Amino acid sequence: MPFLRRRTLIRALTWAFGLCAALGLLPRANAQAALLMEEPYGFFGALNPTGHTAVYFANICAATPVRLRRCRPGEMGSVIARYQGIAGYDWVAMPLIPYLYSVDNPAEVPARVDRAAVLKLRDRYHEQHLGVLGANVFEGDFVRGGWTQLVGVAYERRIFAFRFATTPQQDDALIARFNNSPNRSKFNLTYSNCADFARLILNEYFPRTFKRTIFPDAGMTTPREIAYRLVKYSRKHPALGLKVYEIPQVPGYRHLSHSNKSVAASLITTGYAVPIVLLNPYIAGGIFVDYLVRGRYPLVERHTPVLGPEELQALESPGTAAQPLAPTAAEAPLRTGTPVTATPVPERALSNGATRIADSQPGGTMPSSPGMKMLEGAHE
Repeated sequence: MPFLRRRTLIRALTWAFGLCAALGLLPRANAQAALLMEEPYGFFGALNPTGHTAVYFANICAATPVRLRRCRPGEMGSVIARYQGIAGYDWVAMPLIPYLYSVDNPAEVPARVDRAAVLKLRDRYHEQHLGVLGANVFEGDFVRGGWTQLVGVAYERRIFAFRFATTPQQDDALIARFNNSPNRSKFNLTYSNCADFARLILNEYFPRTFKRTIFPDAGMTTPREIAYRLVKYSRKHPALGLKVYEIPQVPGYRHLSHSNKSVAASLITTGYAVPIVLLNPYIAGGIFVDYLVRGRYPLVERHTPVLGPEELQALESPGTAAQPLAPTAAEAPLRTGTPVTATPVPERALSNGATRIADSQPGGTMPSSPGMKMLEGAHE
């Protein structure tokens, strides 16, 4: 009889566990993150065409813009990055959909925008959700960014997401570190920029992998170099499950953004090359060789899958499953809108040769194409 009772109890628990999993009531058993390489745009992007970088976490959410917690079922994670001019904070975390589109629900994302629409969407989200940063946070202007950097990024530029697998234990360790450390601005364009911040985060997951290099970036850390090192690391560690996606720029507000460049490529392909040649042709020659050897290395596949607002759950797709952990905080979350259920979308060709594919294959894997070529021609 005791054996039968034990067997019945095991069956009941198994059934209950399966029911909870089907209803989405259990915390995620997998963890995913993505390095976001964001293209340069506008006047500053012409002066400094290295672009911006941030890190997306599927299992880390923003309790406030400056405090982290584990995500709850239905939440889509957050984007964390280093900024300048955000009330003295070093880093800020934003929910994924507002970060990209200044709205809470993917269904609200416009297909095309103009300046008035972008300003309206940003002002509305700022009024509803960003008051915790303070009443007098700098908005941003032609020269220096402010809180407008935190919302509606996809209206400004195209983004490439390099998705990789993490573990819940790693995510919890990062949450604890960020929540227990001072969050005061350390920004410096040369040695403490947004790419340096991403480098520090990635070294938490892959120790001693991401370092400064003299070539091709003259000792600076750039978004392109960080992405290159992640791709290179993934080739030696296939279990990382690296997948690359394109998040396209929403048309109408700005001219199309430009491809990310290394420091050497920035100097060679802009007007900076002329005074360098006049001052010291040997230095100019060294920079040119550096550009030829490493400054032009490819990063993304020619037919990179494109993710629209309704397809962003591809960034949460499981790689290697990990053991489920319970949420670790009880703070109220930033509002991230109605949970979205990913619907398989048939593959269709886009004008730039890429494909739009919902991540609906088993295990969240995407088809990969042989060869790695920069997707530049149709966008610059």
